[in-house]
Amino acid sequence: MALFALTLVTARSCQRSQVRIPQERAVSTALAQVGFTPRRTQVRLVRQGLDGRPYWAVSLSVPDRSGSGYEHLATVRVDANTGAVAAVNRDVP
Repeated sequence: MALFALTLVTARSCQRSQVRIPQERAVSTALAQVGFTPRRTQVRLVRQGLDGRPYWAVSLSVPDRSGSGYEHLATVRVDANTGAVAAVNRDVP
């Protein structure tokens, strides 16, 4: 019985660490969270927490005219397993 319980717990934790959401869907989810059209988009897969849960970190930006800063800048963290938005960070000039 203990082996069955251990197997069940292991299987559940492995499922949570899988990447099920494609990068393109993470970008479209992130775009829906910000109020601007980015000129630059960067996407990275990061793992966080003790269980290494995967997230897509989507950075969206519009550089300013001088090239030394941004008119708009936002980073959206999307759960790569469920597609849920975990965090939105906006840099408001």
